[in-house]
Amino acid sequence: MTNYNRNMRVSYRWQLRSRSLDLGTPTFIMGVVNVTPDSFSEGGRFFETQAAIAHALELLDEGADILDIGGESTRPGTHVLFNQRSDEPVVSEDEELRRVMPVIEGVLKARPEAIVSIDTYKSGVARRAVMAGAEIVNDVSAFRWDEAMATTCSELKCGVVLMHTRGRPDEWRHQPAESHVATLVVHDLAQSVQVALDHGVAREHIVLDPGFGFGKKLEENYPLLANFDRLQQLGFPLLTGTSRKSFIGRTIGKRRSGEDAPPADRLYGSLAAMVASILRGSHIVRVHDVKPAVDAAAVADEILKAETNVLSS
Repeated sequence: MTNYNRNMRVSYRWQLRSRSLDLGTPTFIMGVVNVTPDSFSEGGRFFETQAAIAHALELLDEGADILDIGGESTRPGTHVLFNQRSDEPVVSEDEELRRVMPVIEGVLKARPEAIVSIDTYKSGVARRAVMAGAEIVNDVSAFRWDEAMATTCSELKCGVVLMHTRGRPDEWRHQPAESHVATLVVHDLAQSVQVALDHGVAREHIVLDPGFGFGKKLEENYPLLANFDRLQQLGFPLLTGTSRKSFIGRTIGKRRSGEDAPPADRLYGSLAAMVASILRGSHIVRVHDVKPAVDAAAVADEILKAETNVLSS
């Protein structure tokens, strides 16, 4: 594993499908485009194709470096496709494709240079999206929910985000507490990396995400954020997604009314968590509010630059 210093962010070159990105400085901003009727953060505001395309283009204008387009909500309590224990409706591959493909195609028609990520755990959706021009597959299950995903991404030679998820969304509320969450995440992500490598995914294609809020109890997210720099020892670029998460809403609510702040009121807390992750080594931040995130990340980058200058002098 790579040696690391918590005061420095290691630089990497991330190989995507048709281009590469130099990760280190500045922080890359990944804007979220949820093409779902039940998103926890937007409540279906961008479910209609043209609204989603317009929103995506607006995020690019605000400074997003990458667009992460997804067609299925994985908020707590939902049932994912490969959970056979439930009779509740799930989003089929065909339905997910119906939602996301027109958006991907519309965005790339308007902005051919845009870097698009497909947020999916289904290999069939990943393949269609990449064939249509997506550069990245962002799999919240880190290849655990669809056994064909690792081979698919290897064949596509696209960028890959492997995100740590503890269990499935319908199991999260009932999972026991984890006293050493950072240790667990490092261990599990190392296993996911090995699965990817064993299936032929090249190291330079991989980015890791600790999965804030995904299978972590609200109180476990802060120890994970405080120890985020430990993920640097894995030797891969890092992505964080703390934007509008429930643990931020709980903290803000304690200082206000005592009730959890709704997603629309979590901007400033989201920016604080985002900056903390950058200062501990995150290369990419996944956000809903791009314009303020660009400004906050710029300040965090200057702090990192100053630390690097002090350490090298």
